[in-house]
Amino acid sequence: MARKIFIGVAWPYANNSLHLGHVSALLGSDILARYFRLKGDDVLMVSGSDCHGTPIVVSAEKEDKTPAEIADKYHKEFLETLVKGMNFSYDNYTTTLTETHKKTVQKLFLDLLDKKYIYKKTEDLPYCSKCQRFLPDRYIEGECYHCHYFDARGDQCDECGNLIDPRLLINPKCKVCGSIPTWKASEHFFLKLTDFQKKLEVWSVKAKFWRPNAVGFTKKLLTEGLHDRAITRDTDWGIPIPIEGFDSKRIYVWFDAVSGYYSASIEWAQKQNKPELYKDFWQNKEAIHYYVHGKDNIPFHTIIWPAILMGEGGLNLPDRIISSEYLTLEKSQFSKSRNHAVWLPDFLANFDVDTLRFFLVINGPETSDADFSWQEFKDRTNNDLIGNLANSINRTVHLIKNNFPDGLNADHDKGINEIDDQFDTVGTLIEQGKFREALKHVMLVSEQANKFLAQTQPWSAVKTDKKKAEDDLFISALYSLTIAKLLNPFLPATSEKIVKLFSSQIDLDWQPIRLSKISVSKTDPLFSKIEDSQIEAQLKKI
Repeated sequence: MARKIFIGVAWPYANNSLHLGHVSALLGSDILARYFRLKGDDVLMVSGSDCHGTPIVVSAEKEDKTPAEIADKYHKEFLETLVKGMNFSYDNYTTTLTETHKKTVQKLFLDLLDKKYIYKKTEDLPYCSKCQRFLPDRYIEGECYHCHYFDARGDQCDECGNLIDPRLLINPKCKVCGSIPTWKASEHFFLKLTDFQKKLEVWSVKAKFWRPNAVGFTKKLLTEGLHDRAITRDTDWGIPIPIEGFDSKRIYVWFDAVSGYYSASIEWAQKQNKPELYKDFWQNKEAIHYYVHGKDNIPFHTIIWPAILMGEGGLNLPDRIISSEYLTLEKSQFSKSRNHAVWLPDFLANFDVDTLRFFLVINGPETSDADFSWQEFKDRTNNDLIGNLANSINRTVHLIKNNFPDGLNADHDKGINEIDDQFDTVGTLIEQGKFREALKHVMLVSEQANKFLAQTQPWSAVKTDKKKAEDDLFISALYSLTIAKLLNPFLPATSEKIVKLFSSQIDLDWQPIRLSKISVSKTDPLFSKIEDSQIEAQLKKI
């Protein structure tokens, strides 16, 4: 029976181009979605561009544009780079600017307010007298009082990941003018997280297949004890508070953005002309909910969003938290200000997308911080993808094309029994979020294919025993097509290229192959070798 699989993918801020660090945290979502679809399950994968919040406003001020112009510019770029460029198979990639999203967020706000999970309170907030405005999140910086990182933001520390109370920042300053802020009273709405402490403790203990960082960080936050958090801000950019008297304030971006998983699902159903269809995923207790993001987003997905869902009631909670660690570049943190980054548009303009997908799975920050090195990227591509994966496949299709132009025949449907169980092994690992280990198993099948060719030597056998050469090449071709199936969740474009090398019609599903006839239609190489000169050119850009 087909399962209902919901996959919520973190919403990137539409304030700048994406770099490889962003992509490394999101890639697992597409692996999951493609795998479950191959299995015949019903998948809903949603995300979008986060177009509200101070990062957008900061970028707009720097570029002398409106926040809406900045958001629209980068949303269009994300559609090109994530959806088309990276081949992310979203069922709905939208924005936080849609009317559906606005109404959904406002309804959640009013529902929680009615249930007294949201309340009003006046508090002192940082205010810059020189800029004459309150300083929400990214407009105030200082030393983190948890880890003493010197450049923590007013809402979260990028170094330790802890949520921040701006009143406790050490040596706070206005990011725009550098002035020391004063504190000024302002009335805001707060989410009563303290009401959900016990429920979140019980729920999180039962969690399965969370990444270790999510388990550890969530346990730490709950052990320390939750605090109520303001969910509105003094700004004119964002979703309006649906209550009179708060025209100069907006719903805060972290309440706004996480609600996008739900609003994007509602919007998806509307696009199908079946407005109730989202309920199959959100109100069906048998549905499995995955959330894929970076470790800086853990508290929003294991504390805040579950609390909102618990307060609303009747909606599915997260089941599996797939939270990546950080990716560095040449042993240093990605930095927009220092241009220490590999920007996704630039990468896609120069290299095969599947070389990046491969590297970020096999060498990415799955359970510990990892580094992107241009030299290692070149070596992984040339040695693993070309020297291992593509080697047996390219040799097989050339041998068949040159010696058996009419194709190969078997007496009956053939398969390779000894690798059939890899479908279960690889599939189980993917479902558990262990993508690196799963891909390594696919590469082991490729190694077996190379060993089989080396042992049987069909290029020699074809001269002395053509029937044996035909039988052996048939097995080699089955290896190639099996690899194509197993590889599809990870490298979809390469998987399709492999299938197109052969004239035989096969379904890209999650089932072992059985065929009685195989022929070759083309012998195009799967990858191009990466040269030292290409790497040197990229290093000069950093």
